[in-house]
Amino acid sequence: MKQVYNPYLPSNEYIPDGEPHVFGDRIYVFGSHDREGGTTFCELDYVVYSAPVTDLTEWKCEGTIYRAKQDPHYCEERKQMYAPDVVQGTDGRYYLYYALAGNAGKGGFDGPISVAVCDTPAGQYEYYGDVHNADGSPMSRYIPFDPAVLNDDGRIYLYYGWSLPMLVGTGKIGNLINEKIQQNMFHKSLEEIRGESQGIMGANVVELEEDMITVKKEPGRIVPGIDKSKRTDFEGHAFFEASSIRKINDTYYFIYSSQVNHELCYATSKYPDRGFRYGGVIISNGDIGYKGRKAKRRVAATGNNHGSIEQIDGEWYVFYHRHTHLDSYNRQGCAEKIHFEIDGTIKQVCMTSCGLNKESLLPNGEYPAAIACVLTDGHMPHLGNGASKRKHPAITHREEERFITGIRNGVVIGFRYFAFKGPTTLKIWVRGKGKGKFLISNGKKEERKKISVKAEKNWAPYETILSIEDTSPLYLEYKGNGELEMLKLELEEIE
Repeated sequence: MKQVYNPYLPSNEYIPDGEPHVFGDRIYVFGSHDREGGTTFCELDYVVYSAPVTDLTEWKCEGTIYRAKQDPHYCEERKQMYAPDVVQGTDGRYYLYYALAGNAGKGGFDGPISVAVCDTPAGQYEYYGDVHNADGSPMSRYIPFDPAVLNDDGRIYLYYGWSLPMLVGTGKIGNLINEKIQQNMFHKSLEEIRGESQGIMGANVVELEEDMITVKKEPGRIVPGIDKSKRTDFEGHAFFEASSIRKINDTYYFIYSSQVNHELCYATSKYPDRGFRYGGVIISNGDIGYKGRKAKRRVAATGNNHGSIEQIDGEWYVFYHRHTHLDSYNRQGCAEKIHFEIDGTIKQVCMTSCGLNKESLLPNGEYPAAIACVLTDGHMPHLGNGASKRKHPAITHREEERFITGIRNGVVIGFRYFAFKGPTTLKIWVRGKGKGKFLISNGKKEERKKISVKAEKNWAPYETILSIEDTSPLYLEYKGNGELEMLKLELEEIE
């Protein structure tokens, strides 16, 4: 039986900022494109993957749909295309919205938001122009970055914005420093910054003409940035980046990345351009907040997050990304099933290894260690928009192999979930320089098993027999000396 697990695309593919859209009978994921082993964001051109809505195990690469060099603004200082979105226009064509920026975000964040167009969702897009005002000038109000777009029964709404994830300080001196940072990052004058009563930071919406590119009326603020969130229901979860929009029945769901940088939140309204109220957290890429988990106990290295929700064959999912290589530049797309409560709210879900799989993973077969959804030494870092300077366990690669590295004493590796039904042989493949044991459990210490290891240069298998009889997580905690790496695990039910 074929299965799918997180990350749901090939292990050498890095497509973060995923915007999933069902067009016809297929689900398409549009996103940024990181290079494996890359040293900055979005080094590669846009590619698209799709799958039949009835079979999420059959992902197909549709190829490169748009190249950064097609944009007339492309230059050495601005050559990375950041998080895009795609919508079908009133004319039946597909419109791709994106923004260019530079190395690690430098040289950007001031627009323009550009548009490309194609006759099919995953064909060859051609540059169409920049979002502009009626007089032809570029639309530059607030911070034109991270676009999302909605065709609401023929009315076109473009959502966008950016913000600082934190403020340097408050009071007169703090405000002056914050303004200086905004001037440098967003290329805004002091007059522009001070001239906006709601500030330049936050999430915004602007309605476009039917041509999909001309501003119909002035943009408006829908979610505050960190500087204007105090004493609002967004306080603590102010808008940072990653605008996304969905209309579900008569309610608009605005999905975004908050000031804490690792979570996807949502806000709702009965209107597309006003009245949004904070709803909650959908997912954190460290499970922070899930069942009260504190930030210092994150289950994986955290960092920027970006994604959205989509209904696929009757089920709802949240698409997000995780961080590998202990930096923010090697991000892989993941997805989890979500549920709407009767009142329209969404409860936070945890990260899993099974993701888009219809059921928990079968306890038979070979699984890459890199599908671990828990990877922690007890003090994992928040990467923010950079890289860790300290040693921690991480998913990484070397040539054509993807594996977990940095396994030291106390490291826990977790997989959620397997549908165990009884005695099962577990075999793990490890290498390195270390001697110790892996304590194996489903989260209950009294049911732990043990695998003794004496790792050497080459991959070698070590095994035990599990006696788990229900759908459970699988945790492996290393106790020993030295440092190990793990390539894969094999499971086989005992008849």
